[in-house]
Amino acid sequence: MIRKERKKRRLNSEINVVPYIDVTLVLLVIFMVTAPMLTQGVNVELPKAAAEPVEDQNEEPIILTVDIEGRYYINAGGDEKTPLSAEEVASRVGKILATAPEKLLLVRGDRDTSYDQVVQLMVLLQQAGASSVGLVTE
Repeated sequence: MIRKERKKRRLNSEINVVPYIDVTLVLLVIFMVTAPMLTQGVNVELPKAAAEPVEDQNEEPIILTVDIEGRYYINAGGDEKTPLSAEEVASRVGKILATAPEKLLLVRGDRDTSYDQVVQLMVLLQQAGASSVGLVTE
């Protein structure tokens, strides 16, 4: 009997990492492009303060912004970069608080905005039914 010798192939135990690197680079580019688009609201220069941060809550807070010219913006119920009148702000906040009375309200006021404009917004929120309002600082 003639026996044929078989050559045993050795298993290749190396992992080809090139596809993983390609996928990682594509994801990196996607995140780098989309991250600047995720900035929230209107650009305002916030005042600096040494205050404790608010505890994290499960729900996203309502953020009301007063820019340097005294215009109001809200991050709920429409385009957050469109200025609103005082009546529209009170109406939207009233509707939101009617469905979720414990909703956290935060006011972002530009550093150079007059104190009166921020106080007027807080009065509007109180008239709309807000029991407490927080101020956003850096």
